[in-house]
Amino acid sequence: MVTTNSYLFSAPSSLLPISIHKFPNSSKHHSPTLAFTQLKPKPKPNVSSIKQHINLNETQQLQGHFMKTNFNLSCRLPFAALEYYSSNAAIHSFLITSYIKNNCPADAAKMYAYMRRTDTEVDNFIIPSDKSCSFVMKNRFHGDVFVCNALIMMYGEVGSLTSTRLLFDKIENKDSTMIRSYDRGGLFNEALNLFSDMLVMGMRPSEIAMINITHVLAEFADLKMGKVVLGYVIRNVKYGKSGAFLSPGLIDMYVKCGNLACATRLFDGLYEASIISWTAMIASNIYCYNLNEGVRLFIKMLGEGMFRNEITILSLVKECGTVGALELGKWVHAFTLRSGFTMSLVLATAFIDMYGKYGDARIARSIFSNFKSKDFMMWSAMISAYARNNCIDEAFDIFITMVSLLRICAKDGSLEKGKWIHSYIDNQGIQEDMILRTSLVNMYAKCGDIDVAHRLFDAAMDREISMWNAMISGFAMHGHGEVAFKLFEEMEALGVVPNDITFIGALYACSHPGLLNEGRRLFHKMVHEFGVVPKVEHYGCMVDLLGRAGMLDEVNELIKNMPMRPNMVVFGSLLSACKLHKNLKLEEWTTKQFLSLEHYKSMKDKGIVKVTGVSSIEVNESLHEFTIGDRDHPDAEKIYEMIDEMREKLEDVGYIPYVSCVLMNLDNEEKETALNYHNEKLVMAYGLINTAPGVPIRIVKNLRICDDCHNATKLLSKMYGWEIIMRDQNRFHHFQEGSCSCCDYW
Repeated sequence: MVTTNSYLFSAPSSLLPISIHKFPNSSKHHSPTLAFTQLKPKPKPNVSSIKQHINLNETQQLQGHFMKTNFNLSCRLPFAALEYYSSNAAIHSFLITSYIKNNCPADAAKMYAYMRRTDTEVDNFIIPSDKSCSFVMKNRFHGDVFVCNALIMMYGEVGSLTSTRLLFDKIENKDSTMIRSYDRGGLFNEALNLFSDMLVMGMRPSEIAMINITHVLAEFADLKMGKVVLGYVIRNVKYGKSGAFLSPGLIDMYVKCGNLACATRLFDGLYEASIISWTAMIASNIYCYNLNEGVRLFIKMLGEGMFRNEITILSLVKECGTVGALELGKWVHAFTLRSGFTMSLVLATAFIDMYGKYGDARIARSIFSNFKSKDFMMWSAMISAYARNNCIDEAFDIFITMVSLLRICAKDGSLEKGKWIHSYIDNQGIQEDMILRTSLVNMYAKCGDIDVAHRLFDAAMDREISMWNAMISGFAMHGHGEVAFKLFEEMEALGVVPNDITFIGALYACSHPGLLNEGRRLFHKMVHEFGVVPKVEHYGCMVDLLGRAGMLDEVNELIKNMPMRPNMVVFGSLLSACKLHKNLKLEEWTTKQFLSLEHYKSMKDKGIVKVTGVSSIEVNESLHEFTIGDRDHPDAEKIYEMIDEMREKLEDVGYIPYVSCVLMNLDNEEKETALNYHNEKLVMAYGLINTAPGVPIRIVKNLRICDDCHNATKLLSKMYGWEIIMRDQNRFHHFQEGSCSCCDYW
C-alpha cells in the first residue's frame, strides 16, 4: 500500500477562499457543499489536467505506484520504471512538471537529463514541462507560441521571473503572457513598463492583458497611467462584451488610485452597465466610505431590474466588513431577509464574518444556528467570531462540535473533509486534547488511511483507552490482525486496563489471520481476569474466529450456550463459515435460524424494504453516490463508456462472472448484464476517470461487497495498476496487483 503524508496537508493561509462553488440540490450526487476554487469537474485523467492539481505528495505517490510494480528506483526518480513507459512521453512530462511546480528543480533536472541520455523523443508538449531555455533555443522551439507561453507561465508559477524574462526576450511571437506573470508575481512596475513597450511597438494588447494591467494599476495606484489605459480602451475597445468585461476592472482601478469621481464618470458613461459593473460601483462607494451613495446606487439598480443573484449582496457585505460599516451591513442583512432572498452558505458565512469582526457575536450565532447543514467555512467564521469577541466558552462549544464533524467524516468515509479539519486545527495552533486526537485517529482509520492514523497514534504523548481502542479496531478493520494483537499486548504491558470495546477490536483482529489460540486465550482472559461480561458482539467475534478455522462443531456448541439469543451477525458469521467449509447440513440449519429471528420477521411483517445498496466516492471534496444501474449522474455517459472498457478487459483475460450473485429470475446473459451495472462497478469506473495516477481510489459501500464485484475488482486493480481501497459493511478491502487484503474471506 502506498504510504502517504496526508496528515501533513496544509490549508491555505487564508481560510476563506476567494471563490467558492456551490453544487446544486437537484442531484443526489452533489449534495449542497462548498469547496475551494480548484473544484471543477475533471475529465478522464490526462497529463494536462493532472498537472494542474498534482502536488509533491502525489508525485511521490506516483513513484510509490511504480515501486509497487516491482521497478527499482535510482535516487528519488523512477528511472527504471520509466524504461517500461519510455514510449509514453506524457509520463516524463507529468513527472518533470510536477517536480518543478513543487519546488524540486533538482529532481526535474535529473528527469530531464535522463530523457536526453536515453534519447527519449521531445516534442512541443514535453518542452513546456522542461526548465531549460537553452534547449528551447537550440532546437528552434522558440517559434512555437504554445511551448513558449507554457514555459513563461511555468517559470512564473515557480517564482523564477528572471528566467521568464530571458525567455520572453528571445522568442519571436510575443504576447501578453509576460504581463500576466509580472502581475501574479507582484512586479507591478515591470508589468507597466512592458505594457508601455507593447503600445510603443504598435502591438494590440489582448483583453486578458487589459484586465491584468488594470489590476496592476489598481495595486500600483498609478492614476496617470490609468488615464492612458482608459484612453486606449475608449479608442480601441467596442463597448459590447469586451467593454462590459473591462469596466469593473477600470472602476476598481480608479477607486484604488483614490479617484472615486473618475470611477463615477466612467460608470455613468457606460451605454449599458452590467450587473458586475453595478456591483463594482456600489462596492467602490462603500470602500470610500461614501455609504449613502452606495445605498442609493443599490436601490437604483434594483429599480432597473438588475438584481438577479447574490454577487452584489456578497460584495456589499464584504466591503461593510472591510470598512467597519456595521449599520449598513445590518441594513443589507434586513433587506436580504425582507426580499425573500434565499441565503446560501456563502452569503451566510459572509454575514457571520462581518458581525464577528465588529462585536455582534449574538447575531452571528443566530445566523449560524439557522443552518442545519454547515460547511467548514461557516464553522471557521463562527469560531473566529467568538474568538474576536472573547467568548471563550462559546468558542469551546463550537470546537467540541468540530469533534462531531470528524466523527461524521469517519462515518461517511470523507477523507478530504477530514483532512481539511485536521489542517485547520494545525494552522490555527489549536492544542489537540485527548478527545480531539482520538477523533483524528478514528477518522483516518475509518476513512482508509491507516498509516496516518498510526503516525498520529505514535506521536501522542498520552493515550487513554479510547485512543487504544480506535487504533486496535482500525488495524483489525484493515486486516492487520497481528499488528492489532501486538498493540493490545503493548497496551497491557503499559498497565492500561482494557474495556469491553477493546476486547471486541482485539477478538476481531484475531479472526482474520487465524490467531485461534490467541483468540481463545483472549476470550478467557476477558472473562476471568478482567471480569468483562461477554456481549453478543464478543460472541460474534468468537463465532467468526472459530468458523474460519473450521471448528464448526465448537461454534455450534458456543451458540447453543450463549446466555442471550444470537443475532443476525452471529448467524451470518456461522453461515459464511458453513459455505466456506461446505457443511450443507449446518448451513441449512443456520439459514432456518436466521430466518426465524424476531428482527428479521418484524422487518418482513412491517413490509420494510431491504436497504438499497449504495457505493460512494469522494472526488474534489464532493461525495458522489451510486445505486445499481444508476444513470442519473451528470457524467453517466463517460461512466458507462468506462464500464464497457472494464468489461472488455475482463473478457480478454477470460473472467467468468459470478451469476449466482444475481437472485432474480433471469437467464445467465441477463444476469451478466446486471452484474456489469452493480453500484460497486459504477463507482469504480467514476474513480478511474477522476483519480490521478498513484492516488488510491477510495470507495465506501453501505452493504457487503458481492462476490462478483470483489473478484472483478481484484483483476481490475492489476489491469489498471491502481490501488483500490473499499470499505464495506464488514471491513476494509485493499485491492492491489490482483489480490485483496481479505484473502477472499469477508
